[in-house]
Amino acid sequence: MKNDLDYYLNLPYKLSITPDLEEGGYVAEYPELPGCITCGESISEVISLAEDAKKCWLTVSYENHDDIPIPDSLNKYSGQFKLRVPKFLHRILALRAKEEGISMNQYCVAVLARHA
Repeated sequence: MKNDLDYYLNLPYKLSITPDLEEGGYVAEYPELPGCITCGESISEVISLAEDAKKCWLTVSYENHDDIPIPDSLNKYSGQFKLRVPKFLHRILALRAKEEGISMNQYCVAVLARHA
């Protein structure tokens, strides 16, 4: 069942504000709400206008029964994923982990963290 409009209005959507170098003022957009964008002369004005734009965007989407995205910040990550690798790579990872004296899982996490 679809949530009510207030549910979406109170979600923590990311607001991005950038200076408009060509026209002056600021541009504000909600990247998670495609096309929800506005501009204003000052930071305080653009924030106020952005809130109005978000409310209008969500209201129209809700009334049209469109899918409304959930903010990325609410996505839950388990910390687990399955990864298939070629046998030769599995062997290399296992040997390097053994050389380091740690589990292959710990070794892979360290390698990923260095390159993330």
